[in-house]
Amino acid sequence: MSVSKKIVIVGPAHPLRGGIAAFNERLASELISEGHQVSIFTFSFQYPSFLFPGKTQYSQDPAPDHLDIRVRIHSLNPLNWINTANEICALNPDHVILRFWLPFMAPCLGTIGRRIKKKINVRITGLVDNAIPHEKRPGDEWLIRYFTGACDDFMTMSHQVSDDLRKFTDKPCRYHPHPVYDQYGLPADRTSAATALALPENERYLLFFGLVRKYKGLDLLLKAFAASEARHHFKLIIAGEFYDKPDYYEQIIRENSLQDRIIIHNRFIPDNEVKYYFSISDLITQTYRTATQSGISQLAFHFEKPMLITRVGGLGETVKDGVSGLCADPTLPAITDALNRFTAMPDHSVFAEGIKSEKKKYLWPAFTACLLEPARL
Repeated sequence: MSVSKKIVIVGPAHPLRGGIAAFNERLASELISEGHQVSIFTFSFQYPSFLFPGKTQYSQDPAPDHLDIRVRIHSLNPLNWINTANEICALNPDHVILRFWLPFMAPCLGTIGRRIKKKINVRITGLVDNAIPHEKRPGDEWLIRYFTGACDDFMTMSHQVSDDLRKFTDKPCRYHPHPVYDQYGLPADRTSAATALALPENERYLLFFGLVRKYKGLDLLLKAFAASEARHHFKLIIAGEFYDKPDYYEQIIRENSLQDRIIIHNRFIPDNEVKYYFSISDLITQTYRTATQSGISQLAFHFEKPMLITRVGGLGETVKDGVSGLCADPTLPAITDALNRFTAMPDHSVFAEGIKSEKKKYLWPAFTACLLEPARL
């Protein structure tokens, strides 16, 4: 067992919702189980409204009572950043992890990191989801450089992000794939899942899960679904809050007469319902135009469901064609062909062994070992 360390994670956690918050909480739980002392410093104010088109940033679930989560950070208040850094320094941590996913957060996180380094001698690791954002804005490069200047080393969950980071810094950077999201319970039986979601048990389902944003390619999926044989054999569940205007997608559905083949649950899916969506689905679809890594893939691995992914960013690093799912280029003909391939397969259980084997690569102890290992060039 490794020597116990005092670790601080700076990034989203309860009461905030979403994939990064869920990840940080699961990471903290894993580190605690390995004997480390962990505190999470999360945001009291995270996004201004222009960066958050959803209904709410906050979770309705109870706070995890086994975690030390301190709601401190205001993303727009420089005095708050200094106070937060001072409080972190008072804990005298051995390792600080700054979670970075958006240039907007660079002034806040970069200043906290710089203040910590000025006051105490501690290793600061940037755990980077995206070095270059999906939606670019003026000033991004300066902001990213400001953040990277506050860190001693970095860890990424896709090779693409590692490559992107090298455009801004030559500090040590290591890679480990996104671990499995295993905190959402065991799979449900089909009857229970159908009952919980008020869906017919005798239908077969494809699933598009998560926030709907342009880069995730839901429009490509809808058009490919309409053009493929899959429309005659499956219904498509779209489960997640729309950050784009639904009208565009609804028009595609109407134009292709898909109204009776599409099920839309336009809302953030709470943790206790996640297992039902994955358990009832035959295929998890991720037809992204661009990507780095995706927690949706790791949910699919946890529930041992095959995936249809596009070969973009880290998605293509995670799913092996014909082993844990199907891979396609991010084009309408390629996605249509992949759906036809899946539909024509007489037995989808051929993916079962491949998924179980690949899943072993994404266990949490391997991730934390990589995160905590000494930085090297």
